[in-house]
Amino acid sequence: MTCNPTLRAQLIRAAVVAVIVSSVPVVALAADATKEAATGSMHAGLAAKAATIEQVHMHLHHAVNCLVGPKGQGFDAKEANPCQALGEGAIPDAADPAMKAKFNAALAHAQAGLKATDLAAAQKAAADTEAALK
Repeated sequence: MTCNPTLRAQLIRAAVVAVIVSSVPVVALAADATKEAATGSMHAGLAAKAATIEQVHMHLHHAVNCLVGPKGQGFDAKEANPCQALGEGAIPDAADPAMKAKFNAALAHAQAGLKATDLAAAQKAAADTEAALK
């Protein structure tokens, strides 16, 4: 069976596109900085209401992991990454410079909360993180 040259060229192009699309990581296709920030905000809110410093720190780690992503500075692989299926982190996935700045400000609050040893100070930093992400 012979194939029309135009049809053959279209089939080759379709095959090349299929190979390229299938080689792109699913995470890259699903990246959504807004959803990552919302999830980080939720965990910062949980941290702000936590009863112990350990719980505050745990939820702040989750917020940081959502903000920086698995390749980012401050990512803690020993803690959960509730944004794992959403992308590479809100900061790296944000295209808008103003959004990146907002997320970096929230990250600074979260990092301050992680350094805090006083429950009230850590909760305040967590509340500031949550507010910065809204």
